[in-house]
Amino acid sequence: MSELMDYLPVLLTAVLGLTLMTNVIVQVLKGLLYDRIPTNLLAFLTAAVVTAGTGFALWSYCGFSITGWMIAGLIGLCFLVAFAAMYGYDKLMQMVEQAGWLKSGEKKA
Repeated sequence: MSELMDYLPVLLTAVLGLTLMTNVIVQVLKGLLYDRIPTNLLAFLTAAVVTAGTGFALWSYCGFSITGWMIAGLIGLCFLVAFAAMYGYDKLMQMVEQAGWLKSGEKKA
């Protein structure tokens, strides 16, 4: 259990970095492909490509042997990043408005 706690900050940082990268790429592609592909599908596909590319680049750089649980973890991370990219900002703004920190009439960031 303590081994999991050692890697938890690294995992959360990776999720944050991958989510930010996915959000930036989706915002750019959304302007180009707005009428052609739904935004949630675009966010999922972008998260899958970014997460898989980063995972395989890390494995290639560090020289790890790829095992089944690593691929399962990468797939889980892909879904986590896609969920955060699709719903993270909207849910955050909704919670901030419900808490009363930002009124619904005020301009959002």
